[in-house]
Amino acid sequence: MTEPVAATDPSPPPHPHENAPGKARLIALSDGIYAIAMTLLVINVAVPANLPAAAFHKALNDALPSLGAFALSFTLIAGFWRDHRRILTTLPVETTVVTRLVLLGLGLVALLPFPTGLLAEYASQPDAVALYASAMAAIHAVHATLLLLTQRQVHPSPKSPAAAARRRFTAQLASSVLVFGLSIPLAFIDAEAAMWFWITLVPAHYVIGHHRRRLTQA
Repeated sequence: MTEPVAATDPSPPPHPHENAPGKARLIALSDGIYAIAMTLLVINVAVPANLPAAAFHKALNDALPSLGAFALSFTLIAGFWRDHRRILTTLPVETTVVTRLVLLGLGLVALLPFPTGLLAEYASQPDAVALYASAMAAIHAVHATLLLLTQRQVHPSPKSPAAAARRRFTAQLASSVLVFGLSIPLAFIDAEAAMWFWITLVPAHYVIGHHRRRLTQA
């Protein structure tokens, strides 16, 4: 049994976060970056001050693409944050590889206000749509990689219901990578069609979740 440190020990007290688990610090850092990224999205939504009525209505109408891009990115970042916490909170320990992947994902999330602003202003430009889709595909790929690398660590038994649910989650993330990845070359053919193609994520996630759930129950 370790002896308690004497009250007269001259050594300075440890930093309050020095002995905190690395995973907890990583989650706290992630929450902060996600909050900042979600807040910065609204910077692109603005209407000039002191406009006459006609100019105000025109400026308000011109701000609609920015509002649409804000709503899309906010929804996706909120989903990323939920997925991110779901992945990290299930890990028993944090490793160097996991930390590096998490930081890579956070760097991509912090960058999202930039492609969001481009999409709002230049939605008809293939480069803007392709850059936005690339960022989304990359973040989903990081999360899917985290799940794959830690599958056995979290669920040693591959036949457990929790392991099956985790595989279903991984498959949904992989489908997101596929959809956003395919929309990149499509953007250079038809930028608008590429953005509409993103809607296929909804039925893709539903089909994967429903099909794998039936397999688990069978």
